[in-house]
Amino acid sequence: MSRAATAPTAVFAALADDTRWAILARLGEAPASASALAREFPVSRQAIVKHLEVLRGAGLVEAETRGRELVHRALGGRLSDLARDLDRIAAAWDRRLDDLKRLAEDGG
Repeated sequence: MSRAATAPTAVFAALADDTRWAILARLGEAPASASALAREFPVSRQAIVKHLEVLRGAGLVEAETRGRELVHRALGGRLSDLARDLDRIAAAWDRRLDDLKRLAEDGG
């Protein structure tokens, strides 16, 4: 997987589609094949396969062959990395806002 594919923007782009988000959430519960997912979602199997390719490309899903089926499962590592990045950004903003509040309360 390329560095560009795992950049936060690639992950956000993959998750920006409601169907992909729902597929990832579903795969977080249990692995499934594209055929099984197509029975659960109101889109075609071909559409599910394309969504899975995007999720796989962003490092959010992996697939393994089980018999004649390709079974997909969610990967938590990329989301954990993203959550840590967002926590760092939020903490930095909290510090800046606290500093601003202190300056306002101190009168300048």
